[in-house]
Amino acid sequence: MRRLLLDGILQAPLTEPPPMPEDWAIAELAAAVDRAARQRLGRSLSIRTVDAGSCNGCELELNALNNVFYDIERFGIRFVASPRHADVLTVTGPVTKNMREALLRTYEAMPNPKWVVAIGDCARDGGCFAGSYAVLDGAHSVVPVDLHIPGCPPSPREILMGLLALIEQVNS
Repeated sequence: MRRLLLDGILQAPLTEPPPMPEDWAIAELAAAVDRAARQRLGRSLSIRTVDAGSCNGCELELNALNNVFYDIERFGIRFVASPRHADVLTVTGPVTKNMREALLRTYEAMPNPKWVVAIGDCARDGGCFAGSYAVLDGAHSVVPVDLHIPGCPPSPREILMGLLALIEQVNS
């Protein structure tokens, strides 16, 4: 115990290195998403996430958007608990038979205008789970998908770029 305490006092804490200059692009990207959302919706962007049966890799990357490194909430982009408050529905993982109804109800509870983003290869076409007896297919088999963000899993930067592309596509 004493050794553990001494190691904790003498060693520097393990933290992430400070952002590199290209990481400022993330802040600019998030600000661009916020500007586009405010222009289109007149307010910030609200996102509801549904895990339709994934391995949680994509959820970890989505959750990273809320950590102190990315902190997208400072730009007005936020995750909401209720689909009634959401503009965007993000779906991760292949749609399993048990999650089909929950995904459909979530989509139907969202107000218009509403968009669906399939995040990751599994949400696109079932990914490595395709062909399983418990898996229907990608998100498009249950709800209309407006944008697919490929990757296994896609990085938070790619997710932000996808959200910006979605909003710009809708604005044009």
